Amino acid sequence: MSATRLPGTPRLLRALNDRAALELLLEQGPLTRARIGELTGLSKVTASQLVERLEERGLVARVGEQAGGRGPNAQLYAVRPGSAYVVGVDVGAERVVAACADITGAVVGRVEQSTKDTDDPVGVVHNAVVQAASSAGAELSSVRRIVLGTPGLVDPGTGDITFAFNLPRWHSGLLAALRDDLHTPVVFENDVNLAAVAEAQSGAAQGTADFVLVWLDAGVGLAIVLGGRLHHGSSGAAGEIGYLPVPGVPIPRDVSKRAKPAFQQLAGADAVRAVAAEHGFRAAGAADAVRAAIAAGTAGGPLLDELARRLALGVASTCVVLDPPLVVLAGEVGQAGGAALAERVQYEVAAITLVRPRVVSTGLTEEPILRGALRTALDAVRDEVFGSTVG
Repeated sequence: MSATRLPGTPRLLRALNDRAALELLLEQGPLTRARIGELTGLSKVTASQLVERLEERGLVARVGEQAGGRGPNAQLYAVRPGSAYVVGVDVGAERVVAACADITGAVVGRVEQSTKDTDDPVGVVHNAVVQAASSAGAELSSVRRIVLGTPGLVDPGTGDITFAFNLPRWHSGLLAALRDDLHTPVVFENDVNLAAVAEAQSGAAQGTADFVLVWLDAGVGLAIVLGGRLHHGSSGAAGEIGYLPVPGVPIPRDVSKRAKPAFQQLAGADAVRAVAAEHGFRAAGAADAVRAAIAAGTAGGPLLDELARRLALGVASTCVVLDPPLVVLAGEVGQAGGAALAERVQYEVAAITLVRPRVVSTGLTEEPILRGALRTALDAVRDEVFGSTVG
């Protein structure tokens, strides 16, 4: 029996080496062939062959020269930005924002549109994606993946939307309609999950494999990251923390009628505004009220204390089950509360449970959902493009 027959091994090694080189070029910028060889541990000859392969496939290009030493200047190579594009879309109740990034991750196009006066979600997404790609100077055919962040549930089996509280026109079957319309792979993902992806990439959760992100905005939501991967649950409902039955508020028994769920009643934006008004802080938005309380110094303490007690009910319920080392408070209210609110929530959770997670405010200030959508799309497309370099 020939146990040593591995005809795919040379091709596999080439593919692994090519992928390693491409990742280095993305992380460290333009490199010479010699430097690629040093960083990958490959010989000069093998590194040169590798670069030639990638150049022939249109994945890298010469971008300049490096002077120094005797002889001719060494050529510098970089990943060719236009080898593939992705589009991320943040879909809200009133607007949709789409951004186009090239394969290096640089955002090269962006568009924002209102969704108030339309009942055609396919048309809204189509226009946003096409305009984002157009503003980037990219053909739609070069867009390899579109990731849409949407509130509500996404079925892990079908990838379709099954329930979106704030988007009644978004429905099952929409995914297939969008794929047929755009002729491009389209993926739905819960918006709070995408915010957690961005937080892990460049926010407060960098380097943390296990954490939860609590989204505090018009609604409340939760993203769960375990072992560096999002946990969706069997129906996609993992993290729908707004439905936690908590004391002190009515518990609706028929969620299909769009009644406001219990923890949402206690900690959503309407509740924040109401409790802020009771403490003398009236503002147009919940985040504005929280910022006003923080600006007021000690006078704002009682409001922050009350919000922390409310939030701790949801955070504690999550943490006694998952026991994560880190909790990130995000969304407009979480960001507005900053360290002052996060520290109070950490204290309250430790006071009522046996777990003591570190609670911090988000490390991101701009468009985390959109950033998470682009990162998710880029990770998938890089796997496809870079993983197909076997020659």
